[in-house]
Amino acid sequence: MAEREGAAAARSRSLFLWEDGSPMRFYVRPGLAKLRLAPLVLAGGGRLCRVQEPGAVLLAQPGEPAPGGAVSTEYVTECVERNRRLPLEPFRLPAAPPAALPAAAPRGRLAFTEAEDAALLRAVRGRGEARASGQALWKELERAGLTRHSWQAMRDRYLRHLRPLLGEPRRTEEPAQSTGLFEAANREFESTESGSDTSDVSEELSTQDGGGESPGETESGLKAGPEDCALPDTQLQREERPTSTCSSSSVVGEVVKTMQHFMEKFGMDLFTVTQAFLKNTGEVETTLYFLQTGERLDGYPVWSREDDLELQKDDERVRNKLIAKFGAENVAKRVAFRKS
Repeated sequence: MAEREGAAAARSRSLFLWEDGSPMRFYVRPGLAKLRLAPLVLAGGGRLCRVQEPGAVLLAQPGEPAPGGAVSTEYVTECVERNRRLPLEPFRLPAAPPAALPAAAPRGRLAFTEAEDAALLRAVRGRGEARASGQALWKELERAGLTRHSWQAMRDRYLRHLRPLLGEPRRTEEPAQSTGLFEAANREFESTESGSDTSDVSEELSTQDGGGESPGETESGLKAGPEDCALPDTQLQREERPTSTCSSSSVVGEVVKTMQHFMEKFGMDLFTVTQAFLKNTGEVETTLYFLQTGERLDGYPVWSREDDLELQKDDERVRNKLIAKFGAENVAKRVAFRKS
């Protein structure tokens, strides 16, 4: 642990600054690569753009289609390993040949990509099939920037092309209650391990922060006493303090503010911040340190989906293995966090 702390301390805080002292701005598509690179860029003084902006360095993984001028993601890791800012040119990726438009694509209209189709399917699955025939769901997805298309185009794409391919009976009822902020975030945590790069949590945040939810929708979210309202604490910590009432909407509102603060502070999107909270058991201070340095405050590794699956097993050997990896206190906190 001392070696890791020494390496982090020795890392230059001005690694990603231009000669005039201004921070380098990077854009990388949401996904596993962004989760891996974000802490490195931020710890080196750089910034991440939520959308591709003029003047920002476009990062792409080697082998994936990329527009001309894109820079390999290896640039960031190579700079960190050498602890100095390297020139961009050696890391430029060759421009991908322009993709031919599908013959069936209407002239003048953007064709849906496979990634956008997958994002639509995940969004409908997470929000309820019963809402797919209306307009509200698609307008929400348009505001969230799920794809490059209008809400009308997304709705038409799903109803006319994607849903018939599923071969599943339509659900006639929508779930009566929201599954809560961190339960929705947990879906993202699980899907990230499978390569998902789209967040379903934005709707949970916007809906619950907007004050339009019913009591039933907030009861399944975060619950805590007054001292817990400022941060997404764990159940273990709540049990150690006297219990008292605090409205669920207030708790969720404070959690939203905390996440939005981190998004603004580090220039990250909601997906990245949510993943950081889940990997660090919902602890604000630990998550803040992780976003700054890419490491946990106590030196232990962050939790993964595989670790959570191991944690659910009723096996003393597996539990002792996790205790050796994360420490007894962190394992106890994780158990409480998963139950909350």
